Amino acid sequence: MSSHVLYKLPDLAYDFNALEPVISAEIMQLHYSKHHNAYVTNLNAALEKYYEAESKGDIATMIGLQQSIRFNGGGHVNHSIFWTNLAPPSHGGGGAPTGDLSSALIKEFGSVESFIEKFSAQTVAIQGSGWGWLGLNKASGRLAIATCNNQDPLSTQGLVPLLGIDVWEHAYYLQYKNVRAEYVKNIWNIVNWKNVEQRFKSAL
Repeated sequence: MSSHVLYKLPDLAYDFNALEPVISAEIMQLHYSKHHNAYVTNLNAALEKYYEAESKGDIATMIGLQQSIRFNGGGHVNHSIFWTNLAPPSHGGGGAPTGDLSSALIKEFGSVESFIEKFSAQTVAIQGSGWGWLGLNKASGRLAIATCNNQDPLSTQGLVPLLGIDVWEHAYYLQYKNVRAEYVKNIWNIVNWKNVEQRFKSAL
């Protein structure tokens, strides 16, 4: 084993059943313990091979591993944000954004409702697997809605991630079947706006 830092599954701030009825305990357990865990395991394995290739100056192997690092590393980054972006209603999930974040959303999208409508429409429309994001463009200080394919992290589009919604089928299919729009509509009831606002303030 190398002396490099290995990544690990972050702790969840709530129980698997805490987000019901929006997200079932069964989905949460599979999503966190199996899917996110696999991204972490595969990321660490790819990085071990990468460091080994680097120590030998084997550039061809290093290049060959970049896709796996991007996919699994993106999966780890995205899910680590996603879990904190959600909270049970008893612990601040749902409701509406406040303070500076609310003002910024109104300034950019006209109203919070208008933002949610646009974000939901773009996220539901993703073809195949991916993520919908609210991000901050640090250069302009403006908020933006963006979508990413597969597990590409939002940083690949030059934005700081504030709020992400996972629309891979593993995030909702057991419960919502092919009705992605219903899942996206319901997830606003457990969005942790305090966490999104903290990310917004930190990014500024």
